[in-house]
Amino acid sequence: MSVEDGREAKREVREEFLFTDGLPDLDPSIGYRGAVAARVAGITYRQLDYWARTELVGPSIQDASGSGSKRLYSFRDVLVLKLVKRLLETGISLQQIRIAVEQLHDAGITDLAQTTLMSDGASVYLCTSNDEVIDLVQRGQGVFGIFVGQVLREVEGNLVDIETDAADPMDELAARRKSRAS
Repeated sequence: MSVEDGREAKREVREEFLFTDGLPDLDPSIGYRGAVAARVAGITYRQLDYWARTELVGPSIQDASGSGSKRLYSFRDVLVLKLVKRLLETGISLQQIRIAVEQLHDAGITDLAQTTLMSDGASVYLCTSNDEVIDLVQRGQGVFGIFVGQVLREVEGNLVDIETDAADPMDELAARRKSRAS
């Protein structure tokens, strides 16, 4: 098995366990181009590219395979991009965010819509119940929390007016060029 095959298999397993309940069940052949994913997540295309190249958050539908190829991000990928952005905004280091994303994957959380990410400014804690949130706050560790269900609804709302790209998507510029050629 090549390194790339291993990465793809790892990504598929992560997707299967990390996101199941509470999220839209979308056609796996439909995705969002990088520019759309970045805009919805509120990040720059440069950040998106860096996160994909460093495997923090990569596209699960179609990865770039060379010059001119297009990455396609699933709804779930866009949600994770938005969560990473929120964590960065709070001052959490990219290294800690990487650990938090790995912990989410390793924990096999099946219902992110009911999950809260809490942080004390240095570490990120995964809370799957109100009791865990209360315990963390009472111990004085929780400084802020991100309710994943709210972020999920935000991403859904931002994507309502954006058309999804099919397996062989055509961006706006390509559509204009095609219409001029006709």
